[in-house]
Amino acid sequence: MAKKSYPLSKVYGLLEPGPVVMVTTVRKGRPNIMTMSWHTMMEFEPPLIGCVISGRNYTFDILLETGECVINLPTVELAEKAVACGNCSGRKRDKFKAFGLTPAPASRVAPPLIEECYANLECRVADLDMVEKYNFFVLEVLKAWIDPAVEDPKTIHHRGRGIFVADGERLKLRSQMK
Repeated sequence: MAKKSYPLSKVYGLLEPGPVVMVTTVRKGRPNIMTMSWHTMMEFEPPLIGCVISGRNYTFDILLETGECVINLPTVELAEKAVACGNCSGRKRDKFKAFGLTPAPASRVAPPLIEECYANLECRVADLDMVEKYNFFVLEVLKAWIDPAVEDPKTIHHRGRGIFVADGERLKLRSQMK
């Protein structure tokens, strides 16, 4: 089999880092939602998440200022709303109202949870060392919530250029890790 060169601009779709999430922040009592797919687990306890947020995004400035956010995990049923939130700015638009989403109070941070999402992670910024150079935030999860009624959540994953995939068949394979 002969391999062919692959465009560097498309590598993202090969290494898609995880499910699409909806990040909520709040500034001066005004909540915002940003859709994000550039994140990775960095540590288990305490749970640390690394994420890239463009310096051009409204959320970037809010997160730098407040140091708090909630990472909300939508299922495939919310795919259209998640993408719609990602296709507009919250600078002048209330995305909760615009897309019919419900803010719910968090217990450890000011930004709201998104009620319709099956899981919510209340976070604070733990490290800003790589923000200036790479727009890379390190977040510590302070509190995690999950909807026990959602037994087999199907998350969505961004492959690039408007292409998304939903979780497929679940595999259980033997692991030596505990």
